[in-house]
Amino acid sequence: MDMELGTVQMRFADIVWEHEPVTSGDLVKICEKELNWKKPTTYTVLRKLCEKGILQNVDGMVTSLIPREEFYSAKSEQIVTDSYQGSLPAFVASFISRKELTPEEADEIQKMIDAFKKEG
Repeated sequence: MDMELGTVQMRFADIVWEHEPVTSGDLVKICEKELNWKKPTTYTVLRKLCEKGILQNVDGMVTSLIPREEFYSAKSEQIVTDSYQGSLPAFVASFISRKELTPEEADEIQKMIDAFKKEG
């Protein structure tokens, strides 16, 4: 599966995830309203995301082949692998060096780590 999506493709995928299952005709109407697209643009982007294995259009019914959470999880893993040689600690260190964590965010992250340790 090709995880590389541009901004426009991501917005479109998010629309499908929000409304699925959705008919291709309704999808055209939604994209016209939310993105100011014409019908051919919607079908072009839909076709590209179907080719990437993210969406499918079967008999005019559009659904995802991968849930949104799974897609973003895989995308995050790809970023860590490609940019941080697979080191999650290096990614986290880089992320928090540019954005100050709130105490609530730090607590939430710690709870995730603690839960993982208990499961592992």
